[in-house]
Amino acid sequence: MNFKVLCSDLDGTLLSTKNDVSEFTISEINRIKEKVKIILVSARMPKSMTYLQQRMGIQDNPIICYNGALVMSGTKELSSTSIPTENIDELYDRCKCYNIKLGLYHKDEWCVSENSERVEKEIFNTRAEPIFEPTEKTLERWRENNSGPHKIMLMGTKENMDDITLVMTNKFSSVLNHYRSNDTLIEVAPKTTSKLKAIATLLEPKTTLKEVIAFGDNYNDIEMLKNVGYGVAVCNARNEAKQIADAITLTNKENGVAQFIKDHL
Repeated sequence: MNFKVLCSDLDGTLLSTKNDVSEFTISEINRIKEKVKIILVSARMPKSMTYLQQRMGIQDNPIICYNGALVMSGTKELSSTSIPTENIDELYDRCKCYNIKLGLYHKDEWCVSENSERVEKEIFNTRAEPIFEPTEKTLERWRENNSGPHKIMLMGTKENMDDITLVMTNKFSSVLNHYRSNDTLIEVAPKTTSKLKAIATLLEPKTTLKEVIAFGDNYNDIEMLKNVGYGVAVCNARNEAKQIADAITLTNKENGVAQFIKDHL
């Protein structure tokens, strides 16, 4: 297989542990990186991706953060799309009714109102520290700076996530993208953004999506896997992702991406 660009999701895909890549993955990326451009594509914030770039020696390549809402090349911002203020206010009001907490992300800022087991897991997984402040204060501060969140994380129990999922689908699906990370988390992004759209903006003039191979595992990877030249799902992926993929590799814990690279690229 010959491709000009390799795009990979991180959590549940390229990462063999919660917050790192394996030595096997590093060696395989190093083997092909001179011939294939490696682009990391994630829901993470920039600083939770750049340490992984450095581990693999691909820090000169751009990264796609927040499912495409923010695209960076080093310290240079290539594109940025935030969630509109009116959508945030209405969503926040709805979440308070269900006792759902918000994690707010803008560039390398991650703001939460209080610490919790979920927040501690996120600190460990992403190697990032949050700013602890009331949600109202965060939103007010960002408004004063004419900015807004690139991503909102809804955090709660399985039961109130089930409830808010119906609200998100019925009330916000026309203005916001959302997907269930797991039973207790929902990630919310601007409607106009996606991993696939961000990838398309980074292609060289004579390069097409058909010359891109991509790896993923979750709902937010489906469009990407379906529309690039070759989409590969890891074995631990959502069934919906595996059903549309061109191939299925080993699980992330078994270094599925690295093994596929070794066998086919």
